[in-house]
Amino acid sequence: MIMSNTQHKARLERRVTGSTNRWRLPKQPFSGDLLSLSQMCKALSIDFEEALRNPDRLCISQIQKFFFENFKNKDIQSGEADVILECLGFKWELHQPQLFQSETLAKLYLKALAQGTTHPLRELEELLRAQSPKKTKEKSPAKRIIISLKINDPLVTKVAFATALKNLYMSEVEINLEDLLGVLASAHILQFSGLFQRCVDVMIARLKPSTIKKFYEAGCKYKEEQLTTGCEKWLEMNLVPLGGTQIHLHKIPQDLLHKVLKSPSFPENCCFLDRDIGRSLRPLFLCLRLHGITKGKDLEVLRHLNFFPESWLDQVTVNHYHALENGGDMVHLKDLNTQAVRFGLLFNQENTTYSKTIALYGFFFKIKGLKHDTTSYSFYMQRIKHTDLESPSAVYEHNHVSLRAARLVKYEIRAEALVDGKWQEFRTNQIKQKFGLTTSSCKSHTLKIQTVGIPIYVSFAFIFPAS
Repeated sequence: MIMSNTQHKARLERRVTGSTNRWRLPKQPFSGDLLSLSQMCKALSIDFEEALRNPDRLCISQIQKFFFENFKNKDIQSGEADVILECLGFKWELHQPQLFQSETLAKLYLKALAQGTTHPLRELEELLRAQSPKKTKEKSPAKRIIISLKINDPLVTKVAFATALKNLYMSEVEINLEDLLGVLASAHILQFSGLFQRCVDVMIARLKPSTIKKFYEAGCKYKEEQLTTGCEKWLEMNLVPLGGTQIHLHKIPQDLLHKVLKSPSFPENCCFLDRDIGRSLRPLFLCLRLHGITKGKDLEVLRHLNFFPESWLDQVTVNHYHALENGGDMVHLKDLNTQAVRFGLLFNQENTTYSKTIALYGFFFKIKGLKHDTTSYSFYMQRIKHTDLESPSAVYEHNHVSLRAARLVKYEIRAEALVDGKWQEFRTNQIKQKFGLTTSSCKSHTLKIQTVGIPIYVSFAFIFPAS
């Protein structure tokens, strides 16, 4: 009895397929009635084997192919629209051949067509035959159908959506830069693959500091690997030359910046400055004071970026090792103006006193600034014992500690402030002094200044001469 009821219920779900009187069970589309499927595929010029593999998308893809092959060289239709699309508070009139370029609109149209007739596949077959170029003089028997599309993507504007629909009719519609994200979003929603790819190509070609953030976020949002990869590659090439002037780090998505900083920017077998594009920049980067990078992990980061020649970084490492072996003597540095190691303070309005501890080759110094009144300031450096450090582990963890009682230092202290659009500059002479650990010998000369400018930029430049 139960089996009988089950069979009866299944029969009620059977439906007519194609222009034949064959029927099948919709929950198991192709397992029980292959003859009806074969007849339907023949009527619609659909490959039978492909229909078995992918029944859901095949019908639309085949119809798209039919319209593209038969109407790609035809004039744009100027007759009455076949379809009315309700979207974003507007009604858009569309024609069937153009509509089927969008998978989303095609699905909506076929769904509406199925709801409006008892024989949807038969009507679709008649539609295709009526649209054939051999029967262009015959009037299409298809009814004027209304479809609706709801869009919740904030990137989609009415102008951008109109541009996307215009691209259904014209392949070379100009896309304004300000509408590019909206057109991409519209193409994604419409599943208009040709327009979506065109937007991606334009975005990659128009990458610049003002667009990198939005374009990358769009690539992530729509899972478009070509666009996200293009953004990563552009930033790899431009982060160093444009950083701080046109590219501002706080405007770069953190995950994108993290990928770029962790990945090699250039091919492993050749660094940037050894390539044709970078050789002309070698004199510029030779001016960088790479010897000021004293932490091994920072040098490893530079090696990983593959920007500088390996020999440059090796020489920096050798010089550091030699200086450590000789009590801090920087015998490879001679000119304070161009080769000094530099540290700095930024003295703001709220500062009355400000200091920072620095460590180099086992020697520890505190650079300090004092505000005496509204316009008077003084700056100096002072050697301190490693046992007197306020936070020892933060300063010299994994670093060396020198036990030398005296350290010869050649130094200069400079300060600059902007007043009425002009820079005021203050500096000490270049001074050579032995820094001990007693009260009388541990402090440098003091730079005293008078200025109303705020903030004040203070730099301490020094080298350790041979002693």
